[in-house]
Amino acid sequence: MVTYSESGVDIDLEAITVSKLASKLKSTLEYRDIITDSGHYAALVRLGDKAIAMSTDGVGSKILIAEMMNKYDTVGIDCIAMVVNDILCVGAEPIALVDYLAVEQPDPERAEEIAEGLVTGAKESRISIIGGETASLPGIIKDFDLAGTGIGFVDVDKIITGEDIEAGDVLIGIESNGIHSNGYSLARKALFDDAGFSIDDKMPNCDTTIGEELIRPTELYVKPIVALFKEEYDIHGLAHITGGGFTNLRRLKKGVGYDIYDLPEAPEIFKLIYQQNVPLEEMYKVFNMGIGFVVITNENEAEKIMETLKDYCNCQIIGKVTDDEKITVKTFEGSEVTY
Repeated sequence: MVTYSESGVDIDLEAITVSKLASKLKSTLEYRDIITDSGHYAALVRLGDKAIAMSTDGVGSKILIAEMMNKYDTVGIDCIAMVVNDILCVGAEPIALVDYLAVEQPDPERAEEIAEGLVTGAKESRISIIGGETASLPGIIKDFDLAGTGIGFVDVDKIITGEDIEAGDVLIGIESNGIHSNGYSLARKALFDDAGFSIDDKMPNCDTTIGEELIRPTELYVKPIVALFKEEYDIHGLAHITGGGFTNLRRLKKGVGYDIYDLPEAPEIFKLIYQQNVPLEEMYKVFNMGIGFVVITNENEAEKIMETLKDYCNCQIIGKVTDDEKITVKTFEGSEVTY
């Protein structure tokens, strides 16, 4: 059995670490008018009748896949996506980003490739990259790391935090295009270390290689979600499904649960990882499993929202909100896992 902790990432210990850090930083919140609690996808700072949304994230160990393939022109898209998709989750439209590139040694050609991806992601998201930092850190960094911090704006009366979520609401799932940027330590251990696959091996039931599936850029959800904002639908919650899988829904509101019973067919890359002795409970706790973003609304509003979304992406109702605080997911094998 292969688990995330065996691959070197203990998400429970990580949660405790974040909690320790956040508890120390909490005292600084009194210096400004902060709207959201820590732990949400993005922080909100009130400025009159508007709020600034801020979020920071990185590409993570997907960078190791880029190094294996000697292909760096898409990791910038991943960096942008991980930041702007989170900013959307408070009802804000992303507008700008600064990047942080830490390197073991400067490499102008690789930096140029990374920049290509950043530009592509910025263009697709309609944000400006207004600055950044490049640091040479031999002895600290091996090869390189890439992260970004983004900002967005939202009218205070249009903020979406999840506080309006209630039992009976429906979950609209927007499809992912694969692994996105989370769970790569587990994927690499299962596929390469244990199973002995290479990046050039063909995917089962696909025309792509394993490497091509793993390097596929994270989906950007700015266009479809901003389209919803412009229509002013009654949206109760928004969730970017990243590391932690569907347990990310707990970031929106305490005291409710989720019954996820109708997911689209899981992408083949997830099935291949599962076949390498990774438990289903671990799969749905680590990966997005085919859903990259969730819109939560009341049942009467769902069809109108999906009509707008379908101009940009594939979506469907995947479940409903319950009042029992559990998250139950029907897997692609037909069984259920509960968190």
